[in-house]
Amino acid sequence: MTSAATTSIPGYIAGTWDIDTSHSDVSFTVRHMMVSKVRGRFGSFSGEIVTGENLTDSSVTATIDASSIDTNNEQRDGHIRSADFFDVENHPQWTFRSTGVRADGDDLVVDGDLTLKGVTRPVQLALEVNGFGPDAWGGTRAGFSATTTIDRNDFGVDIKMPLDGGGVVVSDKVQISLEIEGVLRQA
Repeated sequence: MTSAATTSIPGYIAGTWDIDTSHSDVSFTVRHMMVSKVRGRFGSFSGEIVTGENLTDSSVTATIDASSIDTNNEQRDGHIRSADFFDVENHPQWTFRSTGVRADGDDLVVDGDLTLKGVTRPVQLALEVNGFGPDAWGGTRAGFSATTTIDRNDFGVDIKMPLDGGGVVVSDKVQISLEIEGVLRQA
């Protein structure tokens, strides 16, 4: 991507941004019982986004508190926190560290390393830059959306729960969705 492409993003600002967790969402969707989807989110996370002079020189680092999972069912959340799934007692935090930002045709992709349950694997996030602008408190905000799909088995979340007659209770594929708002750090 060229500098011209970066400047085509209205209001684009190079700088360091802290993730505003009260205006951001880290969530996932997984197929349940082969017939429906269960959604969940994480209530505790943090991170930093650095937008470069050229968008492809940008980076992101983030940490998620794995114990902050919320699927709107405390019993299920307790099971997911257990060694059967996330093993939060031994792996309380997940991390993401970007390794690059690139154009893929008209789309943007953030490549990076996701560490979950002590296992690090490369992932690709489809990125949408939502915009940049002033906020009501004299600061500057930026918004980003990103999605990816992972195979939970690749990260050691490999519990098998087969259903009688075929299929599984929880699918292997997990869709991750991020809605991130960042606040520009003041000099």
